[in-house]
Amino acid sequence: MSSNRILIIDFGGQYNQLIARRVRECGVYSEIKGFESVSLDEIRAFDPKGIIFTGGPQSAYGEGAPSIDDGIFELGVPVLGICYGAQLMAFRLGGKIESAPTSEYGRTEVAVTGKDGILRAADDSNVCWMSHTDYISEPPAGFTVTAHTDDCPVAAMEDASRGFYAVQFHPEVNHTEHGAEFIREFVLGVCKCDQDWKMDSFAEKQIAAVREKVGDGRVLLALSGGVDSSVVAALLAKAVGPQLTCVFVDHGLMRKNEADEVEAIFGTEGDFDLNFVRVNAAERYYAKLAGVTDPERKRKIIGEEFIRVFEEESKKIGAVDFLAQGTIYPDIIESGLGKSAVIKSHHNVGGLPDYVDFKEIIEPLRMLFKDEVRQLGRELGLPEYLVSRQPFPGPGLGVRIIGEVTAEKVRIVQDADAIYREEIDKAGLAGSISQYYAALTNMQTVGVMGDFRTYDYAIALRAVITSDFMTAVAAEIPWEVLQRVMTRIVNEVDHVNRVFYDLTSKPPGTVEME
Repeated sequence: MSSNRILIIDFGGQYNQLIARRVRECGVYSEIKGFESVSLDEIRAFDPKGIIFTGGPQSAYGEGAPSIDDGIFELGVPVLGICYGAQLMAFRLGGKIESAPTSEYGRTEVAVTGKDGILRAADDSNVCWMSHTDYISEPPAGFTVTAHTDDCPVAAMEDASRGFYAVQFHPEVNHTEHGAEFIREFVLGVCKCDQDWKMDSFAEKQIAAVREKVGDGRVLLALSGGVDSSVVAALLAKAVGPQLTCVFVDHGLMRKNEADEVEAIFGTEGDFDLNFVRVNAAERYYAKLAGVTDPERKRKIIGEEFIRVFEEESKKIGAVDFLAQGTIYPDIIESGLGKSAVIKSHHNVGGLPDYVDFKEIIEPLRMLFKDEVRQLGRELGLPEYLVSRQPFPGPGLGVRIIGEVTAEKVRIVQDADAIYREEIDKAGLAGSISQYYAALTNMQTVGVMGDFRTYDYAIALRAVITSDFMTAVAAEIPWEVLQRVMTRIVNEVDHVNRVFYDLTSKPPGTVEME
């Protein structure tokens, strides 16, 4: 492991993974550890070149507030505090934190008065993303205030002699002008890290780590045919070869014709040297989901069956020691990292049952964002058509059907989605949209088709643009394309008489409907 690494200490904020992403964009390895699970000795052993404190929802001066051993400030390692992390640094070093007379949320004009430190790239008036109800009213001794707003006297401060920097705003989000440059200045300028984090080195390390962990054991991979599980398959194939069996569960919740396409790519006729097993389990899933409308219950049920099917298959093929999955960073943060709020559980993270009949679960991609996974796939030699494949949630159409899941509803959304995807591709828009799909709402409305009154379902179209799937904005699809999609869906898909387009960004929404 390279000694050029940044340790990110998580205090429960929702943008923490973006900090890791920004550090990696600098070509430097970063790792996140929860404040409650990392000791001072472990920090010393990790030997970081720099430490970043993340944001968080609590008050630094409150009883039971997330904190850290004060010895961290005596290690001689530069520290950057962000939002709550800035307040915690100020509080622990003798500054004063108070409830702000005026809270600041969203886009905020920040006046920058000191550009010798990490704010070197800032404009005199810099647009930043704020999200705080407390503020630093008095900085600790030795600190210089380098930025402020009309309502926040310490929007940034530094003690360059000790390598301590703090910003009240969030430099990790795209909304903050020059934010990535501020983090880059800390990582490369202050911490003097070398840029040695590359996907090829990550692949080599993961292959070696998997090989060491597995030994002569056998591995079962949940292969969905999506980008994440396909990259895991390629990585594991290089690591353990014939010790790997890939099982594809056709739960009846795939996109139209996709189950057959997965088999064509990874089965005996494909180009991959894998042990491939297809399990047709659609009726089993439909029976389990009958009458269930709560999205979290659906996810849990799908996750439970997901594991149970693999347990059964492992017994058929003989003793299996490890279960491999394509869990990635956004899955983990949305399922709750440390003290972070749970947004929704993922079938391969929070959806796991309490008891799993495998020695251990292997998740080699859990530290990567989606675009990093794609890059890794290219490094492993996967074809571009597979690496660039549209993301698809583990629970499949189960979270693109609002309310109860039935075979008939699956058919409806499969047909509508296929039309939508075809028209997006014809319009030449596929490469510019990060993710797009059709979902079936649980709403039925009155319509008129011919001379007859109808009372049928409404389809919602979703399309977003994002680089990391932590934040996203709705894609601006040309009106004529949406009109064409609507006309085809209403005319060609039975039991649909209305089509909506979802304009919601993330946040406040999520990329998926449920």
